[in-house]
Amino acid sequence: MTGRLRLLTRDEIEEIHSATLWILRDPGIAVENQEALRLLREAGCEIEGGVVRIDEELVEECLEKAPRVIDIYTRDGERHMPVGGDHIYFSPASTALYFIDHETGEMRKAKARDLVDLVRVADALDSIEMLSTAAVPSDVPQEIADLYRLYIVLRNSVKPVITGAFSKEGLLDMIRMLEAVVGGPEELMRRPIALFDCCPRSPLTWGDLSTQNLLDCAERMVPVEIDPAPNIGATSPVTLAGALVQMNAELLSGYVISQLKRAGAPVVYGFVPFVFDMRYGINRIGAVEAMMVACAGAELGKHYGLPTHTVAVSDSKAVDAQSLLETTMGLTLMALVRVNNISGPGMLMFDNCQSLEKLVIDAEACRMLLRLLRGVRVDEEALAVDVIRKVGPGGHFLGEKHTRLHHLEEVWMPSEVLCRLSLDAWRKEGAKTVLERARERVDEILGVHQPKPLPKEAEEALEERMKAILKRRGIPHPGVG
Repeated sequence: MTGRLRLLTRDEIEEIHSATLWILRDPGIAVENQEALRLLREAGCEIEGGVVRIDEELVEECLEKAPRVIDIYTRDGERHMPVGGDHIYFSPASTALYFIDHETGEMRKAKARDLVDLVRVADALDSIEMLSTAAVPSDVPQEIADLYRLYIVLRNSVKPVITGAFSKEGLLDMIRMLEAVVGGPEELMRRPIALFDCCPRSPLTWGDLSTQNLLDCAERMVPVEIDPAPNIGATSPVTLAGALVQMNAELLSGYVISQLKRAGAPVVYGFVPFVFDMRYGINRIGAVEAMMVACAGAELGKHYGLPTHTVAVSDSKAVDAQSLLETTMGLTLMALVRVNNISGPGMLMFDNCQSLEKLVIDAEACRMLLRLLRGVRVDEEALAVDVIRKVGPGGHFLGEKHTRLHHLEEVWMPSEVLCRLSLDAWRKEGAKTVLERARERVDEILGVHQPKPLPKEAEEALEERMKAILKRRGIPHPGVG
């Protein structure tokens, strides 16, 4: 396997950890949820005005209880995906409000049909091993937008899903939907098929909604990803080390809350930093400093032995050279650090716009990175001394058995999205750009690919659960999915 990228030395990691412990004691963490405050008070924390001081011993105790690997499963339970160690999975980023229209190329508000298409395309891409509730459909009542996104994914892909709730009630309804698909609460606990994002509010605050979602997931042993998302220079220190200290404090306090609720609750250590652009007053996730903080944060997570997550996304508003540069740079750095869950393929505009074409292009970058991570095999067969002697000076290796045996395992083959034709052949086929070829690939997938359907019993259970949720809320079924 190829080498690992490191941005921090062991001594620097220890310095950041030590500074984090100081911040957890002074000034502490604001917690706006009463149940969490009760748990923290019972654990011996000092609390004044909703601000909690957490001592080192409690942090260490709770980190020890958190699982080092979280087992995630496909919807049908046929594939087990361990999240932790050096395992790497790619997924689309989540919760975009906008979508690049596949037919017109125009950016507009996302619709439920767009999410159906995105899930079907992602389901067909082998390098995209997890899904996400990647868009917020504007044509669905906003009271159910969070759970309807999950409904669409569950109906259209067998792959695990990264998701999140917009309300306390929404989270519980979404968990009930997952239970309906897998066969009940015990079965969901045994083979979870989803991870929920729970995000603190920077700086140093756990809001009521995110905290309750964290507690409810912990109680039911539903995996969560804690993802602080500060604007570096605005809602965190402008120094990268300072941002790391603050985000680490937000994360470790989340681990304490979850483990106090239920020891062993599965939690992923995540970093989703932005950089505040002082020129324009906007946040930038495609900034190299955001990527550096995300990667250094993953190193902290690995120092604690925890599963890790982050996001590689572009700030560009179009599928252009900037979008591919920024996303591929982020994906590469994060893969070399061995972040376990890397989200981002398909996303544009500060984590707020999806593109089907960009998804299939980014999937090629993911495939390329998976080959890179396999590294250079060095053994007697790979060194090929006997073959080199046999061919000798001036010969060729095209007809050798050694070439036939090892070609496909050694040399990665891209799809037709990437052009490897000669100049004449490229011109003869229409001199198509990568965007044009990606559009053709999307058309091909949507026209041919059929995701594995839900088993009849699971489909009926999901529909029954959805109808009950909609009836309770007084909302008609949107009818898309």
